[in-house]
Amino acid sequence: MTGISILAALLVLVCWVLYWIYQRSVRTQRGAFIDAFRFPATCSEKVIKTYPHLDNAQAKKVIRGLREYFHIAGTEKGMVAMPSRVVDVAWHEFILSTRNYDKFCGNALGRFLHHTPSEAMTSPTVAQAGIKRAWKLSCCRESISPTSQHKLPLLFDLDGALGIPDGFTYSLNCKTPGNSDYCAAHIGSCSGGGGSGDTGDSGDSSSCSGGGCGGGD
Repeated sequence: MTGISILAALLVLVCWVLYWIYQRSVRTQRGAFIDAFRFPATCSEKVIKTYPHLDNAQAKKVIRGLREYFHIAGTEKGMVAMPSRVVDVAWHEFILSTRNYDKFCGNALGRFLHHTPSEAMTSPTVAQAGIKRAWKLSCCRESISPTSQHKLPLLFDLDGALGIPDGFTYSLNCKTPGNSDYCAAHIGSCSGGGGSGDTGDSGDSSSCSGGGCGGGD
């Protein structure tokens, strides 16, 4: 290899490292923005109006779920499904503040995030790609491993924990007689690809080392 070739290779390497540092800095800044952002009070009000059995403390937990959704949606190029009906209500209300929402998306995600209705698995044992991405990224953010079978990621736990009548309820214990919940063990794992059916078009989520995730079958 000639001296010019070596120099060119070094320049490419330096550019790649600088780009990686820049991207990491951008992700850190966006994550900090999401954490510090104060969502409109109308989001919590809409949640309580839609589900009157919830109190203010529970509505705050829903807003925490909305914050988590923006975190995972911001790290993925492909569509990330919204697995919670109650969080979807808060998200939809936020979008009605069009200018505020547009500005938030620019600062938090670097792009406008269109609303996609909440969805669950197509059946208790079949999960589509968007749900798999949401599961994988949620597990990674919460450092859930295969041995943590007592815990669901927040976004997958909220509807069941808050008793949302039309919500999506996931279960880690899929062998309970008469259990009609969606079986979390059939969604996939937290590491690598999202499992069969996943498109694999992930962003920086592929670097997440939180380990696999899934309940006992």
